[in-house]
Amino acid sequence: MPVSDVRVKVVPVTLDKERTLKYDLNAFAEIEDRFGTLQKAFEELEKRKLKAVRAILWAGLLHEDPKLTEQQVGAMLSFADLASILPDVMKAIMAALPDVTEDDTEKNE
Repeated sequence: MPVSDVRVKVVPVTLDKERTLKYDLNAFAEIEDRFGTLQKAFEELEKRKLKAVRAILWAGLLHEDPKLTEQQVGAMLSFADLASILPDVMKAIMAALPDVTEDDTEKNE
């Protein structure tokens, strides 16, 4: 994913307080550090692996507090919160990723 394709958008979420998710280049780099690739991270998220949910959520919150830990983010969530937070995480991630057009896919073939 070229750096120029990352579009920074914020999505409000309610955790321990009102916060915003933002998946900028820094957030994606943290995710990549944790999982090796973004693809692997998204696969783990689709499986609803708890560590993946926590790590990806954490990466999206780092812009607000760079000292925030994954454990602190985990303490902000209950199992009941997962169903409501996952759509917000996906919305924020999808807002940051480039749009794939037909021209783009033809270039990659």
